[in-house]
Amino acid sequence: MKTLLCGVALLAAVTAPAAAETRYDRNLEKAVLDIIAGKMGNIRGGFSYKQVPQLVVLPDAGPVAPTPVEPPRQEASGNDGLMPAVERQVSRTIF
Repeated sequence: MKTLLCGVALLAAVTAPAAAETRYDRNLEKAVLDIIAGKMGNIRGGFSYKQVPQLVVLPDAGPVAPTPVEPPRQEASGNDGLMPAVERQVSRTIF
């Protein structure tokens, strides 16, 4: 019985710090936001919540010149001593 009580007490002592919440400091959050905003500078977006972004419309591109088509190449005659590639069968056995 003593072992069970000691085990429960030890478990409670170990889990108590993990369950404790850290305090939230709003002043610290504001200071961090000010520091980060100063470092970011002008790379931040400039839209307010009330402003609707205006989309940029690109002018129509002129007609594209057709690319020349290559004539079909002749196939190898087979006299070069090479064998055609053949896929081998794969075993589907799973151990």
